[in-house]
Formats: sequence, structure tokens, C-alpha cells
Amino acid sequence: MKKMTIALVALLLLSTSAFAANKLAYVDLQKALNLSKAGAQAKTEIADLAKQYETEFKIQQGDFLKLKGELEKQAALLSDTAKQEKIKEYQQSAEALQKFQQDAQRKLQQEDGKRTQEILKELSEILQKFGKDGKYSMIVERSEGGLVFVSEDVDDLTEKLIKAYDESKK
Repeated sequence: MKKMTIALVALLLLSTSAFAANKLAYVDLQKALNLSKAGAQAKTEIADLAKQYETEFKIQQGDFLKLKGELEKQAALLSDTAKQEKIKEYQQSAEALQKFQQDAQRKLQQEDGKRTQEILKELSEILQKFGKDGKYSMIVERSEGGLVFVSEDVDDLTEKLIKAYDESKK
């Protein structure tokens, strides 16, 4: 809703003659995030971390399935006490596997969010500089479904932002 309001305000400002002399620009932050070297590197590192969690999950899942197989094979041969003990061990293993999966998912989301916020903060600082140096009255974020129409005299700073950000990381 907030992005829609910003887009509408920007559209109104574009249509008024009082603002005709002002410089306006937009930027696609999602594109800048995905195509910048730091963004691509973060994406790769998150994918690598996900693969590590997946490998560990498969190992734990194998142990769990082995325990399940043992329980199914031995169920008829075990005493009631031993059977109850195996069932308890099986249930604990199932819970541990589920907890591992949930924790891994949460950690991946947190790490992705943390890295995204760091990059967005740095991109924002560069955009602030662009705004001051370029004497822009307004720079709006282009988001999916956000900007409906953009005139040719409105600058797209996305590629310039990606280039400046990548250069700042050298």
C-alpha cells in the first residue's frame, strides 16, 4: 500500500506543471540487488549454506529412516517395554529432524534478510549521493506493479547504481 501511495504521488508530481523543471528519477532496487556483484555473491553464499543444511538434513533423515526400518522389523520380536523404548526413540528422532529443518529454514531466512538489508543500506547511501550530486527532486523505487507510466525525461538510475555500488566494493 505504501509503495502504491508513493507511486501515485510521483505520478501526480509528474503531471503538474509546477514540477516540470525538477529532475525526477527512478531505480529498480530489486534489480540492483540481484545484479550487483555483492548481491550475486550473497545469493551464491546463501545457496551454498542451503546445500550444507540439505546435506546435513539428508544424513539425519537417513538415520531416521534406518531407525524406522529397525522398528518395523523388530516390532513383533520386542517386548512391550523394549518396543515402547524404540517408539520413544523414533518419535524423538522425528522431532529432532523436524526441528533441524525448521531451524535451518529460519537461519537461512535470517542470513538472507541480514545480507539484503546491508546491501540495501549501502545502495541507499549511493542513491542519496546521486540525488544530491544530480540535483534530483525525487528518486522513487520502481517495484513490480509500482510505476505505471514513466516519461522518457525521467532518469532510470538502476544501471548507474549497480556500477557505482560494484566500484565502491573494490
